Amino acid sequence: MKMHGLGNDFVVLDGREHDIDVTPALAIAIADRHRGVGFDQLALITHGAGDAHLTFYNADGSTSAACGNATRCIARHLMDETGQTALTLTTDRGTLLARDAGDGLTSVNMGQPQLRWDEIPLAREMDTLELPIDGAPTATGMGNPHCTFFVDDAEAVDLSAFGPVHEHHPLYPQRTNVQIASLIGTDHLRMRVWERGVGVTLASGSSSCATAVAAARRGLTGRSVRIDLDGGTLLINWREDGVWMTGGTAHVFDGVLTADFLGALG
Repeated sequence: MKMHGLGNDFVVLDGREHDIDVTPALAIAIADRHRGVGFDQLALITHGAGDAHLTFYNADGSTSAACGNATRCIARHLMDETGQTALTLTTDRGTLLARDAGDGLTSVNMGQPQLRWDEIPLAREMDTLELPIDGAPTATGMGNPHCTFFVDDAEAVDLSAFGPVHEHHPLYPQRTNVQIASLIGTDHLRMRVWERGVGVTLASGSSSCATAVAAARRGLTGRSVRIDLDGGTLLINWREDGVWMTGGTAHVFDGVLTADFLGALG
């Protein structure tokens, strides 16, 4: 299946009926927007302790424990498939709850943020609120590492140059997602995203959660915020039970990978 959440696009493989071995080579081949299908992340659905288990892969073949927008898209698909209005999904991030938020919107609880340096993880012990990096970004873990810069104008930053430098910063041994955010109103942020192993994306659910948490920790906003991304808007609410993310989803098409395509992988 091809899906997207605010233009953050995914290929979703359903492995509940047949075993699917997702190798780095397969993920990279499907990610190719010219010779494959193209995606920001690939997700594999399998049976799990809850309603389903989700495994996520980046466009470079690496894995990620969390992918918020893909989780919302798959949750909507499974709710449409089963008629359920609430689901329990397991991921390498942990167990996530999803629910129908009405008006075509889907909410997912992405769990509690990781705020300690060794949970994110960072290379050494330090205050995660303001890192010793030019711009004093905030570090947050949402099952994957994040580095959030707050600036006066998010549009003014050359993200294609800024992102890769900080993705590979020595303080982040597992690399990091990079966000550029600016406050544009009360509890209202404008954010742009560079995703680890992918590049510039139109949206990112886990990045939105991390930015909302960072903004609240720094006193820029409350714990319930609206975040405007290149692809649309997400609503983030950092509650006692975790960080809830709400937004729209789209199921674009279903397809079959041909034997020739798969055979060319060797």
